[in-house]
Amino acid sequence: MQDKAGLLQEGLVRIQREVDASFDEFLPMPADTRKRLIEAMRYAAIGGGKRVRPLLLTATASLFNVDRQAAVRAGCAVESIHVYSLIHDDLPCMDDDALRHGKPTLHRHFDEATAVLAGDSLHALAFEILSMPEISDDPHVRADLVATLAGASGMHGMAGGQMMDIVAEESQYDLPAVTRLQQLKTGALLAAAVEMGAILGRAHEDSRAPLRFYSRDIGLAFQIADDLLDHEGDEAKAGKALRKDDGQGKQTFVSLMGAEAARTQARALVDQAVGHLDHFGAEADLLRELARFIVERDR
Repeated sequence: MQDKAGLLQEGLVRIQREVDASFDEFLPMPADTRKRLIEAMRYAAIGGGKRVRPLLLTATASLFNVDRQAAVRAGCAVESIHVYSLIHDDLPCMDDDALRHGKPTLHRHFDEATAVLAGDSLHALAFEILSMPEISDDPHVRADLVATLAGASGMHGMAGGQMMDIVAEESQYDLPAVTRLQQLKTGALLAAAVEMGAILGRAHEDSRAPLRFYSRDIGLAFQIADDLLDHEGDEAKAGKALRKDDGQGKQTFVSLMGAEAARTQARALVDQAVGHLDHFGAEADLLRELARFIVERDR
């Protein structure tokens, strides 16, 4: 019988392989001058990242016996949004970062104009993927997936949270405001991944409610863990610059609560998230282990 830590490791390795293979399929090299754009998209999308969001989606979809390939494709749509957001976050007009996943950021490796276009194109690719009949033969399911991901990506989700984060440099946010910021900037896309797995499975509302509570809690735990990593992590392991929030004077969970209290809160959120899955049996063990991994990771 496989131990739970092995279950998570196998799940991470499998989804990383599947997502890379899918992006390789989605991004063939053209025989014209668009080549540089596709090269940039492949540079950002293939071979990097933990793939937490696709794993959340596929693990949720598996609870409802969704076809694996359809779930992986939908996971790539979420990951396309995530990768585009990282490309744009790294630009000089945003965070001006030099490293991402242990290699030069896209605008450093290529150029700023190519980075902008690569991010734009990955954003468009996400919704192109969700419109494919291979995702579902039910157009209502595909429409629900598009609406969910769009809502989590725009002004009511990730982009709205990023705007709040930009303004944070010149504002004094209290803990409720920081919580709201992170629910939008980080939590919305994580929650969308879980919700989309349930949508693919045509899950009943009774099954979706505990999954929504689960995703809400892991979203906050994920960001607290990120704040702790930025505060005390190892840049070599993280593969990116750390200690940025302190330098920019931003309020974070760590600056407002202190490192130990933040760590305690993250663990409590994970315990609470796992508790929301009591409705499910061993089939939800991967989601349980993923929640624990979120606060224990070192990158």
